[in-house]
Amino acid sequence: MRQSLSRRWVRVRLACEAGMTTAEYAVGTLAACTFAIVLLAVVKSGEVESGLSGVILEALGIR
Repeated sequence: MRQSLSRRWVRVRLACEAGMTTAEYAVGTLAACTFAIVLLAVVKSGEVESGLSGVILEALGIR
């Protein structure tokens, strides 16, 4: 009886956590996409874009 309850408890515990990793991946993916959108907006702003272009051109020796 005790072993049966122990096995049942393990199954219940595992079943409760089955979707947790999926939810965590969804939240992580959403956070990464949000960060990428914000970063893209910052990089596309005029000042940052010209600064990055200047750094790249100077590194390539074009300036």
